Amino acid sequence: MTQARIWDDTLDDLSRRRTHAHGMGGPERVAKHRGKGKLDARARIDHLLDKGSFHEFGTLVGGEIAADAIVAGSGLIHGMPVMVGAEDFTTLAGTISPGSNSKRYRLAELAVRNKVPLIMLLEGAGFRPTGDHYGRTPTDLLAQAQCSGKVPVVTAVLGASAGHGALIAPVSDFAIMSRQGAIFTAGPPVVKVSTGEDVSKENLGGPDVAIASGLIHNVADTDEEVLDEIRRYLSYFPPSAWSYPIATEPDEFSEPRDTPELLDIISRDNRSTYDMRSVIDTVVDTKDWFEVQPDFGRAIICGLAHLGGHPVAVVANQPQVIAGSIDSDAADKAAHFISVADAFHLPLVFLADNPGMLPGSESERDGVLRSGARMFVAQTTATTMKMHVTLRKAYGFGSMVMSLIGFDGQVAAYAYPGATMGAMSADALSGASNADDGLAASLREMELEASYRSAEHMGFDELISPEETRNALLTSLQRGIYARQAVAEPVSRCAIVP
Repeated sequence: MTQARIWDDTLDDLSRRRTHAHGMGGPERVAKHRGKGKLDARARIDHLLDKGSFHEFGTLVGGEIAADAIVAGSGLIHGMPVMVGAEDFTTLAGTISPGSNSKRYRLAELAVRNKVPLIMLLEGAGFRPTGDHYGRTPTDLLAQAQCSGKVPVVTAVLGASAGHGALIAPVSDFAIMSRQGAIFTAGPPVVKVSTGEDVSKENLGGPDVAIASGLIHNVADTDEEVLDEIRRYLSYFPPSAWSYPIATEPDEFSEPRDTPELLDIISRDNRSTYDMRSVIDTVVDTKDWFEVQPDFGRAIICGLAHLGGHPVAVVANQPQVIAGSIDSDAADKAAHFISVADAFHLPLVFLADNPGMLPGSESERDGVLRSGARMFVAQTTATTMKMHVTLRKAYGFGSMVMSLIGFDGQVAAYAYPGATMGAMSADALSGASNADDGLAASLREMELEASYRSAEHMGFDELISPEETRNALLTSLQRGIYARQAVAEPVSRCAIVP
């Protein structure tokens, strides 16, 4: 028998084992899964990654349990290496055993070691009751938490995700869910036994619950749309905190462009509202920028965009929602977003138009000061370049959390003429002091003059016309980019706070 024939039996055995793993839970279970309008685990990875780029590891973990219910490996997105794991619900409901725990740990370990993003695609029922004792064994969450602030971490919830496996979502920088997704500490059967509550998975942790709680950032209708959104999201980021975001090739967006449209969008009357999204559409390169958490904390808009081809993170007050007042949800959302942008060196653009933090007994019960302080700490400790524009008003602590405070490390700080600021508005001060009509009118006049008084003392680098907004920000950004004269390094903190 030749040496080659001796290899044949061995390689045939390897091929048989791989074929079994690739079959997942078998044709019937895979067909049933696909019949619900979902992709299976391997199809999800194929859709997410650049065509033909997936390289699997741990295929044989689990033995007769195909890939131990999680498909893991590396691949490319827009030519950038990533690590990806997809729970296989067709195999024992995507549950976790010591073997699959090791694969999950290895994914996160390699993401940090190779300095590439980590993506987890969830649809699993948590730990599997195998009878095996873990002992002193590293849990995958330990490695996943160590990715925070070092490599982008993205989670997709594409079906029911419960228990231990679900915990990667709150650790992630960005979490997105399909309409068929649900996420919870424990699923409906466990809830029924533990508390007596009879609840559906949709009412326990479906999109309406997970978005409202802030756990999940965005939602899309189908598996395919979720995976496409992940590709879009990652296009704004560098592979890791050890590198800078990649700018697009110079094109027409690098050229100066006036923004006279803003004169029609932004009313000079502070009491009139407008849609801040229209302002962002006008200022950034194109209107297809990526909004993060659009349905949570809606008084602040957080978006990823390009300015002159450079990826930037935009934090903007929304006058259409509670007049732009900053409530606890908006502040929590912005704090997380700012930390993510800072971790991966995305320049921050603050567009301020708010009457301050949201007052009132309900707001105080929601912890608005705690959340506001969290946002303030996130933005004032950010080491990435920061640019600020006050469009009409920014009062009290609401101005500070939007990076309108001296010596806050801004690359540029601008305001429109007539922008008002201070501890409180003239109307609020008039009411608090029981001012008569004459004094109230005087207070309003002083309020209108505030931008000029501030400019006289370098409270802003310059007062600008709305028509100059994009060009002022673009020039400041292009100048600030020159500060990148050394190799990028991770921000000195433990992790991004969920």
